[in-house]
Amino acid sequence: MRKQIPNIITLLNLFSGTIAITLAFNGNFLGVVIWVVIAAIFDFLDGMVARFLKAFSPLGKELDSLADVVSFGVAPASALYILMKDGIIYPYFLQSISHLIPYIAFLIPVFAAYRLAKFNIDSRQSNSFIGLPTPANGLFWISYCYTIDKFAIHNEIIIYVTVIAVIIMSIIMIAEIPMFSFKSKNKGFKGNVSQLILILLSITFLAVFGIGGVALSIIAYIFISIFSNSYKTKR
Repeated sequence: MRKQIPNIITLLNLFSGTIAITLAFNGNFLGVVIWVVIAAIFDFLDGMVARFLKAFSPLGKELDSLADVVSFGVAPASALYILMKDGIIYPYFLQSISHLIPYIAFLIPVFAAYRLAKFNIDSRQSNSFIGLPTPANGLFWISYCYTIDKFAIHNEIIIYVTVIAVIIMSIIMIAEIPMFSFKSKNKGFKGNVSQLILILLSITFLAVFGIGGVALSIIAYIFISIFSNSYKTKR
């Protein structure tokens, strides 16, 4: 039974993701934010508990990926689909295909699944990441949907920004871009500068922009990772 505890926590991640999906199709973006954040907490806890109990297993690894596809792929994509379908104004020349454009949102779980499959067979990602982690991408999109929903219906530019963002964020998930994690083996301030900068920026963004600050924090994470890796390469 001890070995199943991490798997139960992983399944709670998946369960939270399914609730988020139903709320997304009801247009309840705040509910989506809450339940995807709960899923993220379970996603963090399952690994921590597995390490504490020394209860790693191939089953747990596969379950974790399946849960992440649902909670951080399908759930945010569902929210974005509803936003693009009912909450975004389309310019006149796109009106005839406005019923098709929202399906672009489902590139998110497609690339999330591919990214997770790569992660499972990539030995380089034990203490850092190659490409944007799926949970980070999912958190970006639930924050984006919640924030944009308030004024998307009044601005035609939003549809262009959204489509471009889906494509860019999806590519970043599978790109060969080194990104730091909070599992760093480095100790002290000098070895964790990037992590500390991100924490400070995230606190600031959340204090100023509320839920919208989550999306800004993910963008900051991407840029800090790129800058940090470029700096290390030059050295």
